[in-house]
Amino acid sequence: MKKTIAIILSLLLALTALAACAPAATTETATEATTTEATTETAAATEPAAEGDKVINIYTFTDEVPKMLEKYIEMHPDFGYTINATIIATTDGLYQPALDQALAAGGDDAPDMYCCESAFVLKYTQGDMASYAATYADLGIDVATETAAADIAQYTIDIGTRPSDGALVGLGYQATGSAFIYRRSLAIDTWGTDDPTVIADKIGPGWDKFFAAAAELKAKGYGIVSGDGDIWHAVENSSPTGWIVDGKLNIDPAREAFLDLSMQLKENGYSNDTKDWTDAWYADMQGIGAQPIFGFFGPAWLINYVMAGNSGGTQAGEGTYGDWAVCNPPIGFFWGGTWVLANKDTDKAEAVGQLIDWITLQTGEDSLQYMWANGTLNGEGGTKDTVASGTVMAKSDGTLAFLGGQNMFDVFVPANQYANGKNLTQYDETINNIWRDEVRQYTAGNITRDEAIAAFKQSVLDTLGIESN
Repeated sequence: MKKTIAIILSLLLALTALAACAPAATTETATEATTTEATTETAAATEPAAEGDKVINIYTFTDEVPKMLEKYIEMHPDFGYTINATIIATTDGLYQPALDQALAAGGDDAPDMYCCESAFVLKYTQGDMASYAATYADLGIDVATETAAADIAQYTIDIGTRPSDGALVGLGYQATGSAFIYRRSLAIDTWGTDDPTVIADKIGPGWDKFFAAAAELKAKGYGIVSGDGDIWHAVENSSPTGWIVDGKLNIDPAREAFLDLSMQLKENGYSNDTKDWTDAWYADMQGIGAQPIFGFFGPAWLINYVMAGNSGGTQAGEGTYGDWAVCNPPIGFFWGGTWVLANKDTDKAEAVGQLIDWITLQTGEDSLQYMWANGTLNGEGGTKDTVASGTVMAKSDGTLAFLGGQNMFDVFVPANQYANGKNLTQYDETINNIWRDEVRQYTAGNITRDEAIAAFKQSVLDTLGIESN
């Protein structure tokens, strides 16, 4: 993460915000690709505008999808359009207000396409802003035939389907079923093996086995995770119900139990008590934190875009690079993902449909998902990722040097069966932030457990006007 660039770009965004969040002036800005909800760079990255209406506007929070679109144009020189990308990081809640205003304002500068991540995608596919989305069918996509042929992960379809008309309005290109990512050397020192099947049985299933493993690791001088954020996504995305049920704030028992799990980590020194997306968290990926950390919870993108770059090396023997493996987590869950939508008012529906179809549904060797899964998007040896198409995954190779030569798809593909899009709400980003702040206040000893719950309920009411059950 290039902190200095992030600061400069954030200042640039603040200046553009004075123009009521209108799309920023055309610039050439290099940004660092990432798929996480913790993007720290904010920019308006655009290509030189083409004449007339041969420009497709896209709003997004990283440069990942714009780079995909540029690749499509490179591969299809007769496409005839250029891409104007407005990139606004999700940091500090800046992206959604800018996107909302751009959609509502309409006109030539309105986005033809836009991206939404799992923390707030339901707002745009099923919630307050869902009416702005074009149906995939209206973009010329044969939805039933293509989703079946691509064997698209069902949870991505569920999340992208608008309830009011049952129409598909968004799909993701990633599959984000998650695993436990652990240090091989620490496993061998603690249990005499780094075999993924054995380690999966050591840490689960269930939190009781996970904390029993934490005690054994602690006896060797290791923490099992870096901080409570490492278990939060497993708790959140495996809970039977979401934050809102029948219009009221709902605290699922699995999510309430996070208070106790977090306290166990803190009281027993099973973690370094870091906060995710901070320097201390990244340091634990390199193995230079307060105590060596055994593992992290996450999908393939966490390995590719976060851990690899913070491992302290680029080949085995450097930092922790090559000292990792993946196994089944103690509880199945998914984390993250980006959904691609189109504006119902776009006058370039056919062209936008071609782009979205290539990103989300095509499965040939020249499709985005195939190249993404096999690391060939920008030539051989690139980043490999799990994708939404089961058809593509069945003919792809997930072997990674970072994982000591393990084929990560052997673990991540089955993990997608645990992915459930039915416990999400359009308010998750806001409510999650409130909840986690109160949990940290509790584990720090500043408030009691009951006070944490009461403060959480009051803050949600004050912020969103949502009463609790």
